[in-house]
Amino acid sequence: MALHPKVIDLSLDRMHEILEKLGHPERKLPPVVHVAGTNGKGSLLAYLRAILEAAGYRVHVYTSPHLVSFAERIVLAGEIISEQKLSEFLEHCEAVNGSEAITYFEITTAAAFKAFAETPADILLLETGLGGRLDATNVVDQPAAVAITPVSHDHEQFLGSDLGGIAREKAGIIKQGSPLVIGPQSEIPLKELKKVAARLKIEPFTFSEDWSCHRTGNTHWQYEGKFLSGTYPAPALHGLHQVPNAATALAVLETLDEFTITPEHLEKGLSSVTWPARMQPLTKGNLVRRVPSSVEIWLDGGHNAAAGAQIAACFNEWEKEDDRPTYLIAGMLSTKDQLTYFRHMQTFVQKAVMVPIPGEDASTPAEALAKEGRAAGIDCITAPTVEEAVDMLMPYLVRKSCRLLIAGSLYLAGHVLRTNS
Repeated sequence: MALHPKVIDLSLDRMHEILEKLGHPERKLPPVVHVAGTNGKGSLLAYLRAILEAAGYRVHVYTSPHLVSFAERIVLAGEIISEQKLSEFLEHCEAVNGSEAITYFEITTAAAFKAFAETPADILLLETGLGGRLDATNVVDQPAAVAITPVSHDHEQFLGSDLGGIAREKAGIIKQGSPLVIGPQSEIPLKELKKVAARLKIEPFTFSEDWSCHRTGNTHWQYEGKFLSGTYPAPALHGLHQVPNAATALAVLETLDEFTITPEHLEKGLSSVTWPARMQPLTKGNLVRRVPSSVEIWLDGGHNAAAGAQIAACFNEWEKEDDRPTYLIAGMLSTKDQLTYFRHMQTFVQKAVMVPIPGEDASTPAEALAKEGRAAGIDCITAPTVEEAVDMLMPYLVRKSCRLLIAGSLYLAGHVLRTNS
């Protein structure tokens, strides 16, 4: 962190310099699937990993941020990197870099590339950190495939508030000669992504035009693509948005000619996929022991307006089925569009407790967050910790069977996972 005065400083110059000093590990990688977008990147990579591993392939994965341990960001041939290997790669990169300015994400991404290059695998699933065009991961000249998940507003302090401009930044990872999969998009991002594809003479594989999906009841969904089509079991990940995420994974797999995927591999991957803090049910730990057995606890790290809409759609659907009330514990960073997020929550939340996020300088104070919640129409109170928030909600939780949602930030979700032992 001391190597650069800013946490984020979007540029590729420092990455090119350190990669050259490291002997260009980015040129020694297995086939790369490079993914950008605002929502759904992590879920898409989780589906791809689960399906490819079900088919017997060795899979590298690079994601961010982490939830509990930094090592989660680097998966080497199916296993989270060991603390010893992680330390060795980081120390080597630090020594090679010397006193040159470089951001936290850049030097750790360089270390990840070196780890990936030195560990045999069949494929690397690579997630951008922020944006795309100037993201530290955008140094792979010819990905095996590029995928853009839904683009919406987020990180506006770095990417701006113009949706078309945000889409153009995400489109910076598109490479001439690499297949392009475009996931579900609103009108403006779709138009911008297609412009970039046309300029690079790429025929994109686009949702609703070249491939599509829809639910067929609560237990199955249908995918229709160029080579793949069929009915598949509902994804193991929860939420209505997970069908389009899973379908995007199938669309990407359609572009990977060198990989053989059978219907059995698809079914096994879809049913075994895991992705923590994305509509994750908590079934054990001190929070579960703290509440009556009739309370379902759900954890989600989605933190922007689009994520709020997805969460609301899921909980509203559940409420139609069983009419159970939902209570909310929320913590958010000050950089997020809190009001819009809470307007989505207002459609199903009975009462909310706002909390600070421990250890995060950008955490919004609980009372300030409650003010935003109240402006959105939610009955809000505050608490200093998640545990105390649960206790404050206890008079409501004991009344009848209900749901408790803990949401608003991946950092809050990570704190809950670390402490919910």
